[in-house]
Amino acid sequence: MGKLFGTDGIRGRANVAPMDSETVLRLGRSAAHVLGRSQGKHRVLIGKDTRVSGYMLETALESGISSMGVDVLLVGPLPTPGVAFMTRSMRADAGVMISASHNPYWDNGIKFFGSDGFKLPDETEDEIERGMAPGHLDELRAEPDHIGKAFRIDDAIGRYTVYLKSCLTRGTKFDGLKVVLDCANGAAYKIAPMVFKELGANVITIGDKPDGRNINLDCSSLHPEKMCAAVKEHGADFGVAFDGDADRAILCDENGELLDGDYCLAVLAMTRKRENNLPGNAVVGTIMSNLGLEKALEREGIALHRAPVGDRYVLAVMREHGLVLGGEQSGHLISLEHNTTGDGLLTALLMAEAMLTCAQPMSTFQSVVTRYPQVLINIPVRERRPFEELASVQRAMKDAEASLGNSGRIVLRYSGTELKARVMVECDNDDKCNKVASAVADAITQELGT
Repeated sequence: MGKLFGTDGIRGRANVAPMDSETVLRLGRSAAHVLGRSQGKHRVLIGKDTRVSGYMLETALESGISSMGVDVLLVGPLPTPGVAFMTRSMRADAGVMISASHNPYWDNGIKFFGSDGFKLPDETEDEIERGMAPGHLDELRAEPDHIGKAFRIDDAIGRYTVYLKSCLTRGTKFDGLKVVLDCANGAAYKIAPMVFKELGANVITIGDKPDGRNINLDCSSLHPEKMCAAVKEHGADFGVAFDGDADRAILCDENGELLDGDYCLAVLAMTRKRENNLPGNAVVGTIMSNLGLEKALEREGIALHRAPVGDRYVLAVMREHGLVLGGEQSGHLISLEHNTTGDGLLTALLMAEAMLTCAQPMSTFQSVVTRYPQVLINIPVRERRPFEELASVQRAMKDAEASLGNSGRIVLRYSGTELKARVMVECDNDDKCNKVASAVADAITQELGT
């Protein structure tokens, strides 16, 4: 089967290994064994998004975990950051989120959080994976008197709602604001409208009728067109589009113009800097963060550290440098003083608060970053061979770097969750970006194309 854990847990097609009941039951048994070895009673919390396969995988995990004498806390559909929060809040030994994020409904995934709410380190994931080997844990089953129990936590959404509101300045209200929320027919479909309404906003909601198969379908942070159109149609002050598990958010202003993670990171960093609340006067982005973000932050005396793509890598650099704010262009933003992982709802709330504080419309934030033209091409591949081994790709890269000179940059990487290569080119000219990116993408297709 190969290595199960990727950059963001385990992911695959539902009801096909590793996202089948048999594999997930073994995963639950091994995780319970690894995470619950100390003395005393242990508990693992499980949340999920709205995919139809979530029921099947939740049951398999619950069975595997309880068979090892560990109790299970079931919170139902809840955003990934909500699962991280509830794991800490309920003093659970671990948390599990069943979700494939922005992928379509026929995929699903599983990611783990430790008792501190942070994603598990690679070494712990490797140990869990080794424990899934056939026969490895067959003799380590709980006696009938010690089989774990399962409990439904019915107020998880309410608890997380209270916490999110506490992250805002005391007394903050959204009275008079009109907001469009695209909940992606996913994990945010209940909690996102609830939070904004409780703060006083007039909420127009789309993507809030999940049927198990429409998660991310023609909506979400990857397809924000409906959100943008609804903002203009209803004369809203801004819009927010979440992904399936609501750990990311893309915003648009009152004109329907998008504000991606780069803009949000810049706004929140500058807001904190003005409040003398930005440790190190620095934030963390990724290798994909636009040069315009770096230049905008530089003008404000804020440094940008770049991490590999993936919120776990952003978080690692944040912790290494003692920083509290980081994020990705895709809308994953981490405010470490509030939560331990990317949180789309928190990002939306903080951006709304920043808008109210400056008493200007959301479109004011468009001028914060002057974007450099950027082209991203995704190429389906048969395998992830090191690019250094592909002679034609290396030649194309040398030509690209010579063409760009000091006026741009090129980033070549594989997706951590899909069999795709990604080519990103950024420079001061659209035509040059497209030409350079296409040449490198063609070389990859010739070598590894499906």
